[in-house]
Amino acid sequence: MTFTLSKPTLLNNSSVDYAPLKQEVKVTFNYDVHFTRDLFNPNNCLLANVLLSKGEGVKKAITFVDSGLPQKAEIIAKIKAYSARHSHALNLKPGSTLIAGGEAAKNNPQLVEDLQKIISDAELCRHSYVIAVGGGAMLDLVGYAAATAHRGIRLIRVPTTVLGQCDSGVGVKNGINAFGKKNFLGTFAPPTLVFNDANFLTSLDDRNWRSGVAEAVKVALIKDASFFDFIADRTEALANRNLDAMQQIVYRCAKLHLDHIASGDPFEMGSSRPLDFGHWAAHRIEYLSNYRLYHGEAVAIGICLDSTYSYLSGLITKQEWQEILSLFKALGFRLYDAELSSYLNQPEHPRSLFKGLSEFQEHLGGELTLMLLTTIGQGLEVHEVDLDKYRLAILMLEEADLQCS
Repeated sequence: MTFTLSKPTLLNNSSVDYAPLKQEVKVTFNYDVHFTRDLFNPNNCLLANVLLSKGEGVKKAITFVDSGLPQKAEIIAKIKAYSARHSHALNLKPGSTLIAGGEAAKNNPQLVEDLQKIISDAELCRHSYVIAVGGGAMLDLVGYAAATAHRGIRLIRVPTTVLGQCDSGVGVKNGINAFGKKNFLGTFAPPTLVFNDANFLTSLDDRNWRSGVAEAVKVALIKDASFFDFIADRTEALANRNLDAMQQIVYRCAKLHLDHIASGDPFEMGSSRPLDFGHWAAHRIEYLSNYRLYHGEAVAIGICLDSTYSYLSGLITKQEWQEILSLFKALGFRLYDAELSSYLNQPEHPRSLFKGLSEFQEHLGGELTLMLLTTIGQGLEVHEVDLDKYRLAILMLEEADLQCS
């Protein structure tokens, strides 16, 4: 941290003109993403060893577990048994409990206060840990509570979904929904550690198994054409719930996300957010559907929409456009939802899809900045859109979706 002090100068009336004090603060964040199986098995020493490597003796912690997880009570029991076995590293305080998951949990501000009270009652300090075990929405909620308690308690994320393990769980953002807007309240607070336990993926239903792959396709489309082909070559394996194939995709997707965070604008000080390709529409139709659509399902539709718009704008070829839609079809995604067509001729209507454009711009600030495609593996930022072209793109997606139904 540095600052400079300029010498004051005297004005004609003898008063002192104080020059501004210029300060620069540099902060470095480091966190590791570990990959394992059966993290809380007392015979798995990974968590204990990593905590010991941080120094500072035994770590006080509480654990929040997503209430939507199968065998949730068993998970809490295993965590307590793990703490007992590894008491030299981990001191699990009273207060570990089940917390509602799913996007609806992010709509309830009372849950944040409940979590903060549990943290307070457990007498955790900034050197203590909150361990969050659950899906992406639950991690967002707990992360927000941890980041605002004592202005920041160390967070360990244990994402239990494909989407969490390859995308949101390895990122630096936390948040909840408010005023009808997704993630309106939130923080940029990197986790201290992330543990991706592949065993959790085996208990996912088919929708959640598939849903997170949309984020992998997204990052492949804007950053890595070879990864797009890698996913396309494994659609049958993924449909058959091949865990090895899914682990490869999770690992590669997580690495691409981490590389982007390290080299880009992690705290979104500018107006660009390339990793949100397809998300302006995705966030909007999630809300319009009252979260009937899972995030990954909405992202798949949003990506298909912006890919179709890219094709209509002459940025990608027809063949590339068809390859993108075909991949999402092969993965089992719908290409269209009725919420896409909501009040398209009334862009200012509260339930219009196009309200998502202004909300996206407001969320980031500055000028509207959307990511489109110039080819598979390479994105292009634009600042203006043609609503008539988007209306046509929606009609084309509806027709394409009907053909594959």
